Amino acid sequence: QVQLVESGGGSVQAGGSLRLSCAANGYTYSSYCMGWFRQAPGKEREGVAAIYTGGGSTYYTGSVKGRFTISQDNAKNTLYLQMNSLKPEDTAMYYCAASRIDWVTCSGAMNEYYYWGQGTQVTVSS
Repeated sequence: QVQLVESGGGSVQAGGSLRLSCAANGYTYSSYCMGWFRQAPGKEREGVAAIYTGGGSTYYTGSVKGRFTISQDNAKNTLYLQMNSLKPEDTAMYYCAASRIDWVTCSGAMNEYYYWGQGTQVTVSS
């Protein structure tokens, strides 16, 4: 069975950095979409970044472009999200997700993802 386990969240001041990790246990790590989503209190879950594991193409939502970087380590079956220049509005629970269909092009659409982690909290103070 597939289990996605996030880690790396925490509390930082604005302008700081964090790196989130997602260990994809039991997941066949080839030619699928993996992504990061976030949900702030009272808001809908939104796609932050995604990567096509078969070719490395990436997607970022506009508000994080130039600040966040999604990457993968196939040998470790792990997905990462490097977050720099963090802002208070980045505060949210961050979730790792993975598809079970080869979408070829990945986006932040929730319906493309089937497996979800439990989330890791990121809090950015001003």
